[in-house]
Amino acid sequence: MNKNKSIYLIPVMLCFFCMGFVDLVGIASNYVKADLGLSDSVANVFPSLVFFWFLIFSVPTGMLMNRIGRKKTVLLSLVVTVVSLLIPLLGSGFAVMLVAFSLLGIGNALMQTSINPLAMLIIGDKNLASTLTFGQFVKAIASFLAPYLAMWGATQAMPTFGYDWRVLFLVYFVVGLLGTALLWVTPIQEEIQEGRSSSFMDCLRLLGKPIVLLSFLGIMCHVGIDVGTNTTAPKLLMERVGMTLNEAAFATSLYFIFRTIGALTGSFFLRVMKTRWFFIISVSLMAASMALMFGGTSKTVLYTAIALVGYGNSNIFSMAFSEALLSVPDKQNEVSGLMIMGLFGGTIFPLIMGFCSDAMGQAGAVAVMAVGVIYLFTYIPRIKR
Repeated sequence: MNKNKSIYLIPVMLCFFCMGFVDLVGIASNYVKADLGLSDSVANVFPSLVFFWFLIFSVPTGMLMNRIGRKKTVLLSLVVTVVSLLIPLLGSGFAVMLVAFSLLGIGNALMQTSINPLAMLIIGDKNLASTLTFGQFVKAIASFLAPYLAMWGATQAMPTFGYDWRVLFLVYFVVGLLGTALLWVTPIQEEIQEGRSSSFMDCLRLLGKPIVLLSFLGIMCHVGIDVGTNTTAPKLLMERVGMTLNEAAFATSLYFIFRTIGALTGSFFLRVMKTRWFFIISVSLMAASMALMFGGTSKTVLYTAIALVGYGNSNIFSMAFSEALLSVPDKQNEVSGLMIMGLFGGTIFPLIMGFCSDAMGQAGAVAVMAVGVIYLFTYIPRIKR
């Protein structure tokens, strides 16, 4: 990487941090559920709604990048994200939170589609997986801070800031403004594609390439397990150990702590070992986690399970994403849009998990996530590096 360009990764990594704001939806949905007295199936509408917009906006965002460039697309995503964080500070009703989470999902769909190609523009093809994994490490910092901010807000922030657990929106709103300003003033040179842009159907046809389709499904499973654990981990501790919500909220932070550790160490391991072997290790840890979560009844066992799935799931996205992106080098914007559309798994999994947990407890939700882990085992032969 050009040394003069390396400093440009600083605002890009701050954008990765802002990308982690989407993971507040897990703990936030639990607090909204408690505030409004909702059932699991209704409360799970919030994370499902956030990730629904990836289905709608991801591919069009890849096409938009061809027209206005990657930097401007990331800036647009930051503006939408900042607005989404402002809305909960103005009210806390069901409709208000629906609008806020919808905009959060739209902004994140724009950001996740454009930030990875923007990073690739700076670093080139070499060490792409490890660099994207480091970006996921930065993103995970924002993710695991969210439950702590919510817990602090629920117990201490009201006298000073006038907000309860929603103080986390205020903190992330300020950081989002900073990230927008820093990227705005950063000069990043890029070539806007000329000529005929890819159509929506041109993008979808790329799913005809087996590695693109299977990577897409792998990312669906990754994010389904991610959002599923994010929302289910506190409920497991409340159901089986008798914790209160504020006590059980640590489970979400524990998950993201190990996701952060996994992303940081993964950026090293992906430089010194074959991607396929590291993928096998990661999925094996996730399988062990599912077994422990399904039958575990003690705090120690459940915490161990949450830590294992956090570490195991931390690098799945970057490995699957890089496999797909490098497989079609002349259509990277379009492939990026398709891969981020796979985050729609964050809609499908929580909805099914909500109904299963209403019917048979949190073991039903864990069983849904286990199906995703089984698929990831079938993806292993497709990894060439």
